[in-house]
Amino acid sequence: MSHIITQSLEQLVKIHEDLLAVSKEKTRTVKEGSIDHLQSLLIRERKLIRLLEQAESKRQIAVEALCKANHMAVEDATITNILQQVKNEAEQVKMENAAIKLTAVITKLKQQEQLNQVLISQSMQFVQISLELMSPTLKSMNYGVKSEADTSSRSVFDSKA
Repeated sequence: MSHIITQSLEQLVKIHEDLLAVSKEKTRTVKEGSIDHLQSLLIRERKLIRLLEQAESKRQIAVEALCKANHMAVEDATITNILQQVKNEAEQVKMENAAIKLTAVITKLKQQEQLNQVLISQSMQFVQISLELMSPTLKSMNYGVKSEADTSSRSVFDSKA
């Protein structure tokens, strides 16, 4: 059972590394402003998230089976407690390394996604400001109250012509 958990952790590491690569590419794409490329990245990201959900489900099932076999409550299934249940030292080291690597990759992914969120927010603010600057104001459309300087004594038509 511990072997399946280790494989699942390693698979989760790989998927998270792929997500991190997509996230970094999203950063470049947002900076470039390529909406089409961003959409294709989001499709790739959704596929990876589906794989992630499947791998996580497989890991959870293996953890539950290990807990049941060792008469341990699922609520107590921390990586530390699971590592204590693993008898094979090589498997224990492999699982521990996978868990450490997974934590590191998840942390990097979270930081990268926070950067992307800030960049997208700034892009949206830029677009909003640009739209506001481009849209006509009430004063420029002459919907406001006319001042005496704006009114002239000349008519639209030149009567001498």
